Amino acid sequence: MKTLNRTENGPSQFANIDRLPFGSGVFDAEIAGRAAGVDFPASTRDGATWPRHAVDDHRIPDNDTVLKHVFDRVFAALALVLLSPLFLMVVLLIRFTDPGPIFFAHERIGKRGQRFKCLKFRTMAEDGDAILAQHLRNNPEAAAEWNSTRKLQDDPRVTRLGDALRRSSIDELPQLWNILVGDMSVVGPRPIVDAEIPHYGNAIFDYLSVRPGLTGLWQVSGRSDVGYGQRVRLDTEYVRTRTILKDAAIVLKTIKVVAFREGSC
Repeated sequence: MKTLNRTENGPSQFANIDRLPFGSGVFDAEIAGRAAGVDFPASTRDGATWPRHAVDDHRIPDNDTVLKHVFDRVFAALALVLLSPLFLMVVLLIRFTDPGPIFFAHERIGKRGQRFKCLKFRTMAEDGDAILAQHLRNNPEAAAEWNSTRKLQDDPRVTRLGDALRRSSIDELPQLWNILVGDMSVVGPRPIVDAEIPHYGNAIFDYLSVRPGLTGLWQVSGRSDVGYGQRVRLDTEYVRTRTILKDAAIVLKTIKVVAFREGSC
């Protein structure tokens, strides 16, 4: 097991790095470097390449509980069964209105840095990346919005059906499968991508101590109406104060938020 020794590399450059576990499916150097706000070295002093050195993972606390695991699995299984007619309807609508893949699987960062494919119903055109890049080049205000929130109120990639699915949050229902297989939880911080890591700083420890959620404190506190800094604060608050009763309250509030489309985009 190895950790980066900050006394050998200088305390000023790696002041935050020595708290972070690396690699072996636990936490990799890319995440560590971005979270700590430094450029991580391409190799170790011994010449071995990062980021695949394993260390003890106890530095990130395990805040999941057996009760929460059971609740997640039962909730996801029942929801998948009860919502199967809705799933079938959405599949048919996507197939007939915008031929192409039904689901969109995007790599996200989960508990302890484990990467997983987060599922959604596809809501964007298949060439969405090219459409977004061109839109951001031509629209400085949109580029600023994207850099700040990683979302766009008026996203040119989204199809007409996709817009309806997003506003109703139906597009996220396939994540029930992620919950069932253990990648996610019903309640928790929303799963993030690599580009979002710098927003978290040292709060990344809290994010990585739990499974990301289908819903969470951010979603019921304004969602797209809330800035990213506030989102990080809400994620941290949730992780540090959560209980099963608070999870239940968030689930119930989510129903209200979705029904009235509060903060959706």
